[in-house]
Amino acid sequence: MSAAKLTYSMEVRECVVRIRESGATALGGLYDLTAVRLVRFSKAICRNQHDAEDAVSATLLKVASDPELILKADNPWAYLLCMVRNESLVVLRKRKRWTITSGLFDLLLASPENRLEKQESENQVTHALYQLPKEQTEVVVLKIWEELTFVEISAVLEIPVQTAASRYRYAISKLALLLDHESQKVNS
Repeated sequence: MSAAKLTYSMEVRECVVRIRESGATALGGLYDLTAVRLVRFSKAICRNQHDAEDAVSATLLKVASDPELILKADNPWAYLLCMVRNESLVVLRKRKRWTITSGLFDLLLASPENRLEKQESENQVTHALYQLPKEQTEVVVLKIWEELTFVEISAVLEIPVQTAASRYRYAISKLALLLDHESQKVNS
């Protein structure tokens, strides 16, 4: 595990220790540290901002009511991601809908010169990402935005390492084709 990931996991653990010691009033620290990243991951599963926020809220409430769940984990951050994934799947089962919404997350793309170009690029990537199967979208988000290794992804998603790697490989290939097709439509 890289130093940055280890540090982040330790920060998560420290926040949870404060929750254990001070109760739910200390939940704000964990929220501030993780919410953006957790919602981004959950949104890759739920495909809906509100559902993602609901899943993250439910997860954080579970942590507040039983901080030992996180404190017992070898990697608190990976365990928290697992919890959010499970809650996201629960939300999907309850809502039984797979809506596609606009926008996604801050993308690791080259920054275009003006805001309109950047927004257009983000929309194209969002649209392409949501055309992938959910299983592939999850892996892309965990690999690119959360910077997890395939071993860590396999633990979070409870799949073999080879499956995580192949889902990522297929997803990147499909994204390249979809984005190339989209750019050809725009340039025509």
